[in-house]
Amino acid sequence: MKISDIPALNAALNGLATILISTGFILIKTGRKEAHRKVMMSAMVVSAIFLVGYLTHKVLKGMAAGTGEALHTQFGGTGAIAAVYYVMLITHVLLAIAIAYLVPRTFFFAIKGDFESHKRWAKFTFPIWFYVSVTGVLVYFFLYQWWPAAPKV
Repeated sequence: MKISDIPALNAALNGLATILISTGFILIKTGRKEAHRKVMMSAMVVSAIFLVGYLTHKVLKGMAAGTGEALHTQFGGTGAIAAVYYVMLITHVLLAIAIAYLVPRTFFFAIKGDFESHKRWAKFTFPIWFYVSVTGVLVYFFLYQWWPAAPKV
């Protein structure tokens, strides 16, 4: 696998997380608690694998560039689409930071058997996690498919 393959894999993991958390939402709304538990555990594992892949990509890019620091991919769009992209990116990053706390905390309540607290937390965690996973896929398409930066000469 090449460094350049990692973003597509990460986008696929984010897309899978979106499907899993959506499925988990439907399962709990239809009273299928055991299926909900399994699907949500899978979503957490997929999201954790994504996070490892994301951080690995940043570090490997920095190492390949000889800086030793994480590098960010440049966005090639301009004008209104750049404004849309950066608003999406900023909200995605800030909410992703929140998710790093919210998801484990929400899971903690479920594992403990405190389903009332789990349900209260999940009302906030689910839409934020959903947004972060969807916008993660969109960030990939914006950066690598729709408006990639021009190669440096």
